[in-house]
Amino acid sequence: MGRRLDRLRMSLAGLAVAFGLSACASAPRGLLQPVEPVAGTDRVNMLAATTRAPSAEAGVLFSGERGDTVSFSNIVVSIPKGREVGTIQLPRTAPGNAATDFVVTSTTPVAKADLPKWFKSTGGRKRRVFVFVHGFNTPFDRAVFRFAQLTHDADADASPVLFSWPSRGHLLDYSRDFDNASYSRSDLAYLLKAAASSPSVGEIVILAHSMGSWPAVEAVRQIALEQGGVPRKINNLILASPDLDVGVFRRQVEDMGSQRPQITLFVSQNDRALQLSRFISRGATRLGGIDLTRDEYQQQLAGLSGITVLDLSAINAGDRINHDLFAASPDAVRLIGGRLLQGQVITDSDISPPLMAADALGSAASLIVTAPIRVFDAASPRQ
Repeated sequence: MGRRLDRLRMSLAGLAVAFGLSACASAPRGLLQPVEPVAGTDRVNMLAATTRAPSAEAGVLFSGERGDTVSFSNIVVSIPKGREVGTIQLPRTAPGNAATDFVVTSTTPVAKADLPKWFKSTGGRKRRVFVFVHGFNTPFDRAVFRFAQLTHDADADASPVLFSWPSRGHLLDYSRDFDNASYSRSDLAYLLKAAASSPSVGEIVILAHSMGSWPAVEAVRQIALEQGGVPRKINNLILASPDLDVGVFRRQVEDMGSQRPQITLFVSQNDRALQLSRFISRGATRLGGIDLTRDEYQQQLAGLSGITVLDLSAINAGDRINHDLFAASPDAVRLIGGRLLQGQVITDSDISPPLMAADALGSAASLIVTAPIRVFDAASPRQ
């Protein structure tokens, strides 16, 4: 027991150092104070749904504690020009400069009864809704800016909807964050049903990161059990670094039945946050850390049709944690925007031939991606 505690302390210390070196760790509070827009910048107009408690602190909007109900806001984020894909320029002091930083230019409360109006006003030609569920250790402002960055960089032709559950934004609050994510799953299910019932919405793509995968999969499962299947408008569920037990995930998918969305997993064996989660889980590999070249994981997912696994283990992007590869890697971002958000399924035939020829960076791989991303079909895994 003593050795286990020592290893846990060392793991936590290592992660704390890594988080401390990230750009987000030094950002000030109050970043959601609206500022005047600047000409020549880009903007992302999103709907934010949250089960967080409102905050009286200026520029914070919502805390890491549970709210009594789900709240909705229309948030417009300004994004500066001349930045690299996958990066977020946070202000050094609040509220920031729209010419150089990610800032908010407006925040407007939206009544639950007005959700149909919001979907109608932003639906556009594709009538696609892009729902993002953030992960562990994520304050509300970081969730807003991360989703704005991903939506912008992926060139998502969709109405962006953020679902934010009450993460406290502290590394040591893992258990409390998990409870708060579970607390929020029915509200996420409500949001998805509201979008699916809107005539202004044609399709819904869900992307959940890390611990956010738990309420996302649970919400889709809950809808399936209530309605005898998942609404066809919910056509793609993307799980990035999912912090889920593999066996529990399989049961969740089975409970959805045959009428379920295409499921895409982004996994990496070099994800340090999931390595810590595995340690907390007493050695159970998390879904986002599986290696499908190993028989044990192929067997755990065998026969589950409609599941594609993208292995990002050979990619390094973002911070030292390797937990945000889906949004920090330009290759993964382009794959999300260019293929998955368009309703296309990534197949082994798309990726394998150039990788078999190059097995690394090279011009041949640029047909689909420009990094060594391995693709597996869970229903018929490669041997």
